[in-house]
Amino acid sequence: MTKLILALDGGGIRGAASAHFLNLVEQELYSQHKIHIRDCIDFYAGTSTGSIIALALATTNMNMNEISALYNIENAKQMFTENKGWFEIDGINAPKYEGSGKTTLLAQHFKQAKIGDIAKNKHVLVVSYDVEKRIPVMIKSTKEKYLQLLSAEAADASCTAPSFFPTKNITFPPESTEHWLIDGGVIANNPSMCALAEARKAWPKVSFDDFKVLSIGTGFMTRKINGPASQKWGGLQWLTQGNLIELLSDESIVAYQCLSLMKQGNYIRVNASLQQQTGLVNPPDDAMDDISKTNIDKLRQLGEFWFKHYGESTIALLTNSYNGPSLDRIVPQI
Repeated sequence: MTKLILALDGGGIRGAASAHFLNLVEQELYSQHKIHIRDCIDFYAGTSTGSIIALALATTNMNMNEISALYNIENAKQMFTENKGWFEIDGINAPKYEGSGKTTLLAQHFKQAKIGDIAKNKHVLVVSYDVEKRIPVMIKSTKEKYLQLLSAEAADASCTAPSFFPTKNITFPPESTEHWLIDGGVIANNPSMCALAEARKAWPKVSFDDFKVLSIGTGFMTRKINGPASQKWGGLQWLTQGNLIELLSDESIVAYQCLSLMKQGNYIRVNASLQQQTGLVNPPDDAMDDISKTNIDKLRQLGEFWFKHYGESTIALLTNSYNGPSLDRIVPQI
């Protein structure tokens, strides 16, 4: 009995590419087979911006067109509302963004949806991290205490990148213990392995070779870090010049693990380097908070670029008819 996992990376506004790719997949899936992505997925997993897409699919009635449309400039401006505090250098001695706009926007679109609203015999997991207890927090439908948690709160906690947004305080019902949570990207920006581990616990009788993973990235950063200069960097320089948060959230090791462990043909990794290459003349900015209309348009073009490369294989995987090799991110052809 095959079980299919959809795993969605973090990456801020770059989630626009992931959502647009899935929207194109859904359109073609319905055109060919008269089914939706929801009809094919058994386990949803997301980190940061990926948690928004995963939870929207798993716990609401939004279709992929509506989910993709969330990544528009008006919503982006609300989510990334700049911190205007006095005597604060945003991102250095205070969060770069307020966080309240993000909280309000998520509540507006998720409404009263809860983790427990997932369809019968399916599951969802989103990744966060408790800074006080120093432990990963996997908010998941396989655990009773999370079922009454609002999906908006779960997404908010997973989308709390350090230095970008304030730490999120959550009490999971019916607990009275506080949890101070940050973005899951610091431990598992690509949640594929977390999802695979949890799915195996959820369905212990399913053979490992019967698990399949569709893993969607948000673009692979190629911006060079000055190696010789980094020898003299302290914390401030690593944060501002070394893009430390992006380094911590590198996703390639998880792709390597899945490609190494899983049966050939059971893993498709949709991703590409954010650089000019054949078929991608104007790549988007790699910043997770470049919310300009120009960049959002480029991110949608990245989703279209992915669809040209992965669309047919993805639809075959979703319909359990894929017979090709496992796929990794696109290697640029200049």
